[in-house]
Amino acid sequence: MVKTRVVVDISDAKVSADPSDLLVTYSLGSCIGVCLYDPTLQVGGRLHYQLPTAKMDPDRAQANPFMFADTGMRRRLDRLAALGAHQKRLHVRWAGGATMATGPQGFDLGKRNYLAIRKILWGQALLIDAEDVGGHVARNLYLDVADGTVTVRANSLEKYL
Repeated sequence: MVKTRVVVDISDAKVSADPSDLLVTYSLGSCIGVCLYDPTLQVGGRLHYQLPTAKMDPDRAQANPFMFADTGMRRRLDRLAALGAHQKRLHVRWAGGATMATGPQGFDLGKRNYLAIRKILWGQALLIDAEDVGGHVARNLYLDVADGTVTVRANSLEKYL
């Protein structure tokens, strides 16, 4: 089947029930890309957030909730539920949270983003199926809506989560 690449940009989120869709995020550095998938309905969603909490900048969170882990994840879960996805069936996989030489130094943004999403998912009683986080390299992240396969590519290496 020919796949349609649906790009999930920085501070963005997408959902799909189309088995021909491949939800893609390029160059995840300190950001986190979260893949959610309901295998019963074959519905998938992606969030690509930059910052851990909307409390950092409530005005920006109002304008773009997907910029932040807390507001973005709530919106993503609500949208999947509106499509019929059941939270208890969701498979959760993510990547990112790297320490990048080109980003702001001294803030440990990748680690803070990682801890934020773990806390949010714990609060929603969502278990983590797989992750590829930390380190010092950017990653590309792919979610195949047909079967929920999540692929991470970094430095010419490919890994399935």
